[in-house]
Amino acid sequence: MGFGDLLADAGLSALNTWLQSRSYIVGYAPTQADVAIYKAVSSAPDATKYPHVDRWYKHIASYVDAFETLPGDASLPASTYGPETAPATETPAKAPAAAKEDDDINLFGSDDEEEDAEQEALARKRLEEYRAKKAAKGPGPAAKSIVTLEVKPWDDETDLAEMEKNVRAIEKDGLVWGASQLIAVGYGIKKLQINLVVEDEKISIDELQQEIEADEEHVQSTDVAAMQKL
Repeated sequence: MGFGDLLADAGLSALNTWLQSRSYIVGYAPTQADVAIYKAVSSAPDATKYPHVDRWYKHIASYVDAFETLPGDASLPASTYGPETAPATETPAKAPAAAKEDDDINLFGSDDEEEDAEQEALARKRLEEYRAKKAAKGPGPAAKSIVTLEVKPWDDETDLAEMEKNVRAIEKDGLVWGASQLIAVGYGIKKLQINLVVEDEKISIDELQQEIEADEEHVQSTDVAAMQKL
């Protein structure tokens, strides 16, 4: 049983056939079966070659934050799920024995519409509870980085004090300037090396460099010498 290697074309083709007439791997609501197969696929498939897998993958991706709350046994491997012989499609009318065997081992899905509706309602309730709990905790600390920028002047006659003054004059929410020093480059030329702390979601380093380089009278170019997450 199973789809085979889901990183290979054969496995993805089998999964695509399986999902052609299904919204989920098992039953009518997301379960740990979907989580196991989602993780085995590992990345979004080629939408042209595997349109049904692509549709399913994007839908299950919306539940990533709630994977642990979905019903089912999270310890079961991906090979637990799928057709008896990939990529064959199940035909219950022609294979009653196989259908009966599926009934015996299917721990997550059911052909009973009432039971499936209850399962889907339970999954939705758990997802809502998870999101409410997450919202109650409030946002976590903002992600920050410490960056060392090098600002290079045109020549040895450039007013470095004025250049640094213009750099520090750039003020933004989420930007804090730190210590600086002048480093000799050669031929009497020095470059400005300055540290700064930025909030990653608020400050684009590329845009900040462009803003510094707009001081064309003093600045020849800028480079990121170092960057580290805090």
